[in-house]
Amino acid sequence: MNGLAVSSRSDSYHQALAIIDAADLADSTKLKYRRVLECYLDEGHPLTDSAQLARFATSLSNSRRAQLKAAVKLWSNAMITQAKSMATPDNIDTVNASIYRFQALQTAVTVKTAKGEKAHTWLSQAEVSALMSGVTGGSNRNWRDRVSLALLVGAGLRRAEAVEMEFGNVRRQPVRGKVRSVLEVHGKGAKDRVVPISEQLAGMLETWREKCGNGRILRSVRKNDAVGESLSDIGLFGIVRQYGGLIGHPELDPHDLRRTYAQIGYENGVPLTQMSKLLGHSSIDTTRRYLNLDLNLEVTASDFVRL
Repeated sequence: MNGLAVSSRSDSYHQALAIIDAADLADSTKLKYRRVLECYLDEGHPLTDSAQLARFATSLSNSRRAQLKAAVKLWSNAMITQAKSMATPDNIDTVNASIYRFQALQTAVTVKTAKGEKAHTWLSQAEVSALMSGVTGGSNRNWRDRVSLALLVGAGLRRAEAVEMEFGNVRRQPVRGKVRSVLEVHGKGAKDRVVPISEQLAGMLETWREKCGNGRILRSVRKNDAVGESLSDIGLFGIVRQYGGLIGHPELDPHDLRRTYAQIGYENGVPLTQMSKLLGHSSIDTTRRYLNLDLNLEVTASDFVRL
């Protein structure tokens, strides 16, 4: 069947890379998918061999298996769509065979799913103040770091959303007789949302814009304090880890600051439905799990056990 069979390792690999590069994913995620595919293909196995794929997956950690499974699913779904688009009455049996083959690849890699509850990390308001106070000085690097932390904990942005945010996405919008600053966020799954921000954060962004000009809000900063054009999501991760370490949270990551934004907002009376929209969640149930609302951390059985 012309155009559908992926017979060579080179063809399947380059097709997979092109599909991954075009996907709506963070650059760090794309890099992980690329690396795990390279490890598999370097062993000489074709990407279309579900048995070899399954055997290779057993040698990986659970997180790496998840990356391999996701990468293969991206590619195989695209190939299924391509196969369907080429179907004719004369080749329908061959098309169906190709589709079954690609579907088998999606089930070749199994990933252990975590069950039950796990403890989440978020900061108290006092810790947020300490985190922000840890960024001292007026250099471009200091300002970049301050704004980086503020976008995460003050607007609840995902890491990829923060690094892609531009000054043009900061708007002034009328709200019930007054004007409020908002961020136009291009979110996960191509879902856009509007996030109102405090005047304190709006003022911080405006000061930073005056220093570095328009374009991306988050930028690299060189050793001579010159501002670059953009900041990678890995760079943003490093900033959060750096300042988290100063307040006793060396493992702090950007998602913890997003969760902090949500937790502080909810504890101060922002309705769950509104919180869900601000976070860009697909449902309130997702937000409930995100905030661990099904688990009462205030009163528990151990409070009544004398030791």
